[in-house]
Amino acid sequence: MCLVYPNTYPVGMANLGFQAVYRLLAEDPRVTADRAFLPDGPRDEWPRTLRSFEQDRPLADFDVVAFSLSFETDYIHVLDCLRLAGLPLWRVERRSDAPLVMAGGPATFLNPEPLAEFVDLFLIGEAEEMLPEFVAQAATSDGTRDGRLARAEEVAGAYRPDRWEPRYGADGCLAGVVHAGGGTGRVVRRYVERLDGFATRTEILTREAVFGDMAVVEASRGCEWGCRFCAAGFMYRPVRYRSPGALRPEISAGLAERDTIGLVGAEMASQPGIAALCQEIAGAGGRPSPSSLKADLITPALAAALGMGGNRSVTVAPEAGSERMRRVINKNLTEAEILRAADWLTDGGVEALKLYVMVGLPTETDADVDGIVDLAHNVRARLMAGGKPKVGRILVSINPFVPKPWTPFQWEPMAEIGELKRKLARVRRGLSAIPALQVETESPREAYLQTLLSRGDRRVAPILVRLHERPQAWWSVLKALRGGREDLVDPDRFVHRAWGADECLPWDFVDHQVDKRYLLAERRKAYGELQTPPCDTHTCHSCGAC
Repeated sequence: MCLVYPNTYPVGMANLGFQAVYRLLAEDPRVTADRAFLPDGPRDEWPRTLRSFEQDRPLADFDVVAFSLSFETDYIHVLDCLRLAGLPLWRVERRSDAPLVMAGGPATFLNPEPLAEFVDLFLIGEAEEMLPEFVAQAATSDGTRDGRLARAEEVAGAYRPDRWEPRYGADGCLAGVVHAGGGTGRVVRRYVERLDGFATRTEILTREAVFGDMAVVEASRGCEWGCRFCAAGFMYRPVRYRSPGALRPEISAGLAERDTIGLVGAEMASQPGIAALCQEIAGAGGRPSPSSLKADLITPALAAALGMGGNRSVTVAPEAGSERMRRVINKNLTEAEILRAADWLTDGGVEALKLYVMVGLPTETDADVDGIVDLAHNVRARLMAGGKPKVGRILVSINPFVPKPWTPFQWEPMAEIGELKRKLARVRRGLSAIPALQVETESPREAYLQTLLSRGDRRVAPILVRLHERPQAWWSVLKALRGGREDLVDPDRFVHRAWGADECLPWDFVDHQVDKRYLLAERRKAYGELQTPPCDTHTCHSCGAC
């Protein structure tokens, strides 16, 4: 098997999921495992044949070529890798002696359909739970692509796109999906119940990787807070935490190699024992670097541990500027709590704060957009002591809202690009008056592409081929298709159209064990500006995941 990360080596080796899957394959005696990555450098300087990293073999020589996909924008690079491997892009054109092309990873859990015409088999779920079962089936097949594919169907959570046929109505909407295989016609997403049974950390440390100066340890999967825009909070339900006892050996192993320990989870301040773990890392001479922290859960002890460890920057994600907007998205966070956290972090010695916010959220008004400026101003004012700032730098990162499958906002459209540009300009003007504050924004065009690939169905496949053929002109390609001006589906259908509550969605056949009625109820609560308490996995069964 060749495990392919469809981006460059530095990006791929920074991906903890990719490293975890490679470890599973490398430890399995039935598998000879290798890796491959998108070539570095300009496209016209790429090699003619994509070869594996360890054995320097052409990808077409492997029995299985497996793509690890965390981000939708790498879908185009899947086609780049297939072309460089000398394999037909379209699965229907591959012969029986071709490698089995499979894919997995978080992006495909949500919606595999944009890649369904190119991939023979998807594993919908977490690799620790599924990959050994797949290997057991594939190893006892007749050795052909079709034989391995047939045996792989025995694995719960395996999805063969050729067994499903979408049907479209006269209005262009997805009318339904005809299932030609066995079983119920639903693909159940698999997950690991107890994370303590599997260590997930950086297996191969390299300075070339993004974040190559740190060893990364996964602390949790999922999130208990249920922010209505957040795919991770729903696709990884129920939320699961590793115990401090299970994390300590992984942290110790990381400290033997690196000074910085990256603690990864959707929201790290909720992690049981997080303050003590950070104190222990700092006490051992290391620097704890947890991913995004929910402001109201930051304690003086956690803030002090981060400062003691030499943390130069900490990310806090208010997500929205106004308290009204935070109620809409179910952030469960007040401005007073954000300011208190900023105080504690800077008092503890943190030198810079990063605030992550979005524009274009459902029901957003200009007053909500101005709330981003007001919040940044109030944070800055709070951190001034006698005219001297307690923190050297505040960075405000602003991103357009992208609706994601399997969230309460999956039915919402992305805001029009012109409207997003207007709002971003409004925020930048307001923030420019605040001293010692930096601003970074994501392009609305990039958000458009991400939304298309997040919410698209199989009709996106020819668009992906065009983007693969003209990567430098990707926005011109999409502009030419918008409004139905060419023979392919109008991409605006998936990006700027609000979907009906009873509409058939491209990903409906995937069973995340989260009740669609629960998502609709959360959407109604968003419009009513009502918040939902965090998950209690012991007593609550509302969403269906527990």
